[in-house]
Amino acid sequence: MYLFSAFPCFRVSVILPFMPKYYTLNEANETLNLIRPLLEEMMEIAAKIRENQPELWELVRKSAGNGGNPRLSKLLVEFDHLDAMYHQVQDMGIEIKDLTIGLIDFTALRDGREVYLCWKYGEGEIQFWHEIEAGFAGRQIIDWE
Repeated sequence: MYLFSAFPCFRVSVILPFMPKYYTLNEANETLNLIRPLLEEMMEIAAKIRENQPELWELVRKSAGNGGNPRLSKLLVEFDHLDAMYHQVQDMGIEIKDLTIGLIDFTALRDGREVYLCWKYGEGEIQFWHEIEAGFAGRQIIDWE
C-alpha cells in the first residue's frame, strides 16, 4: 500500500504490525521436517551449555582479568550459534517452549481462535493441540482438519 498516491514520485510503504503465521496441520508437519535437524542441534548445544554452566561462570570470572580463555570463547560461539538458530525458528512463526525436551508450538486457527499445534521431540507427526493459555498440560489429540 502506498501513501501519497496523488504524488507517484513519493512512494512510502506502510509497515503493518507483526501478523502471526497461522499453520495448517499439513503445513506444520511439512515445516517440522525442515526444522527437526535444527531443533536437534539446538537441544545438543543447550545440553552442553547446561553441563558446563557451573564451570562457565568460573571461566568468565578468571578470564575477565587475563585477556580471555579459549574454552570460554568456544562456549560463547555455541551461545551465538544457538541464538541464531533460535531466531531462525522463531522467524518462521514457531515458538520454542523447552529445549530440554524439544517442545515447540505452531500457531494455528481452530474455529476462528488462535491455538497451538504442539510437538515434542521424538514424536512422529504433530498429533496434539492446546489452547494458548493451557500449555503442555492441556494437550489434546487433534480431531479436526
